[in-house]
Amino acid sequence: MELELRHLRLILAIADAGSVTKAAAVLGVAQPALATQLRRVERLLGGALFVRGSRGVRPTELGDLVLSRARLLLPAVSDLHDEAGVLLTAGDAARFRIGATNGPIVGGLVERLSDAYPGRPVSVHATWSENEIVRLVQAGKLDFALVGACATGQPGTDGAAGLEWRTVCADPVWVLLEAGHPLAGRDEVALAELSAERWVSAPGDGCFNECFAAACARAGFTPRFPYELDAGAVFDLVISGRAVALCQATVRDVPGAVAVPLRGSPLTWRHLIGWDPAGPAARSAPDVLALAAASYRDIVGRRPRYRRWLAARQPAE
Repeated sequence: MELELRHLRLILAIADAGSVTKAAAVLGVAQPALATQLRRVERLLGGALFVRGSRGVRPTELGDLVLSRARLLLPAVSDLHDEAGVLLTAGDAARFRIGATNGPIVGGLVERLSDAYPGRPVSVHATWSENEIVRLVQAGKLDFALVGACATGQPGTDGAAGLEWRTVCADPVWVLLEAGHPLAGRDEVALAELSAERWVSAPGDGCFNECFAAACARAGFTPRFPYELDAGAVFDLVISGRAVALCQATVRDVPGAVAVPLRGSPLTWRHLIGWDPAGPAARSAPDVLALAAASYRDIVGRRPRYRRWLAARQPAE
């Protein structure tokens, strides 16, 4: 793992708020998730960044060094984004600026946009934080948000005020198991059968973990969530047999891991596209939505097990 701008943002937020709990509220993330990210950054840098006390936290000497650099770098990067946006919008030049969380659609959407609009540059701002993407679209720094949400969830901590949203697709959530797992050969698995498993998940600031915990409660158990890692590390941990993970039904095939449907589909994941209806992106929104849907259909076409699962649930003619 390398130090990223998002790491500097969270360190700065903790220092400004004076505590991890207050910073989590400001950032719109769960306090345990933010504490886990802080520990990961501290391991990366080789030492503690904050000393915790009864009145909150204060920076260590290493923390002061990192904060001094962060206060210089983050405004500089923000200015760079602004200046690049001005450059791209000079004259009549148009562009597609897309913010995306983890998902299978974005790659195909970029290809299709580039083919359909060869004179318009396409850029992608990738992050685990849907709240960050929503804020950038609201501020006019991105044109489209491509994010995920549970069956009834809405992106953004404030309901993504002012943005218009359309659903590209909705899929059941499956479970990703190590290929040698006793349940890996099953056609489907009941969520209750996984009650003793250790779970791993990728970072996120939406409601998915809460929806999962509620589904587990309905199944009669409380899940263990000791790991939160980037998407690549999630696959590695599952393949090692040390944890299982929830995944999208469209998850790519990975040697050593198997995606298995959950009986009764207790969880659903939707891909949503959002934009400012009063902004210039609104004119292109129908095309972007249609191209995103085409990208999704292409993904499903390359997932034979999911295709068969869907076909088995089609009503008989």
